[in-house]
Amino acid sequence: MGNIILVGFMGTGKSAAGNLLAQKLGRPFVDLDRRIEKQAGWNIPQIFAVEGEAGFRQREANAVREAAELKDHVIATGGGVMLREENIQLLKKSGKLICLTASPDVILRRTMATLPSRPLLAGHEPRARVEELLKLRAPFYAQADWTLDTSEKSVEQVVEEILCKLEKSKP
Repeated sequence: MGNIILVGFMGTGKSAAGNLLAQKLGRPFVDLDRRIEKQAGWNIPQIFAVEGEAGFRQREANAVREAAELKDHVIATGGGVMLREENIQLLKKSGKLICLTASPDVILRRTMATLPSRPLLAGHEPRARVEELLKLRAPFYAQADWTLDTSEKSVEQVVEEILCKLEKSKP
């Protein structure tokens, strides 16, 4: 089957669902944002502050190249990973891309406590910025193999839907 890669905007549940999905499948779990932080020795806001978004995106592309070499893992990506065509192609070759989505209201509710640590929302009116980024990223997210709206679902429900869909897509 290859890797199962969760993509989508911040606050859609990629890390939480990915961790539980990996447990249920007995696969290793990789959270690319945590891997980037560990390799850098800084958290993401610090990387943005020191290296800017371009520096972070380069680190992210390096992490994608490493993750694409893995076999049979569950991988949660950062929200902007799909902005680079190279990332999309590498991830698609390594497994199934599942895009998790949620409404702007749900995204804001889920990210409100961590808003200060979200560099792309800092210094902006959060709702307007979320809507702007969602619109900008929609064509990139649409390149995933399939999409699942997590707005009204628990992490357990999201994982069950993914498992059902994976079972149905087996040859």
